[in-house]
Amino acid sequence: MQAQPRSPNPSSRSGAPKSRVKKPKFVLDSYAIVALVDKEKGQERVVQRLVAAQNNKIALYMSLVNWGEILYTFERERGGQFAIELEQELDEYPMKLMGVDRRRIRAAARLKSVYRLSYADAFVVALAQELNATVITGDPEFKSVEHIVSVDWIR
Repeated sequence: MQAQPRSPNPSSRSGAPKSRVKKPKFVLDSYAIVALVDKEKGQERVVQRLVAAQNNKIALYMSLVNWGEILYTFERERGGQFAIELEQELDEYPMKLMGVDRRRIRAAARLKSVYRLSYADAFVVALAQELNATVITGDPEFKSVEHIVSVDWIR
């Protein structure tokens, strides 16, 4: 039997808890998912982020408002069956869907009142601010909020 290599961290040998390194956080905009589903420019970047989340290197989030935006967009464009299948696929993605409450709605409403954003995009920004996360998108509307939230441009 080979000896186990000794850890350079003395606290790990003593049984003391290891410090948890916080993973980078990202909020997916519906634009990123549409690019992925439609195999548009930028899809590779979205795949990279999904793989990183699957490997527990980053944390991915999405607002239920934006999740609904994806479903209604594809149902309108491709029909109900496609939307049902897409919903099942989205359920397998390594992302946490975040609900809305009065506080989050109020934050999105404030953002919408000040910046040129769709109402759904205001939820992306509100969630990213709340989580201190980076938005993943290619939507040019987010240029108006780059000074208040970090953006990972997929295009």
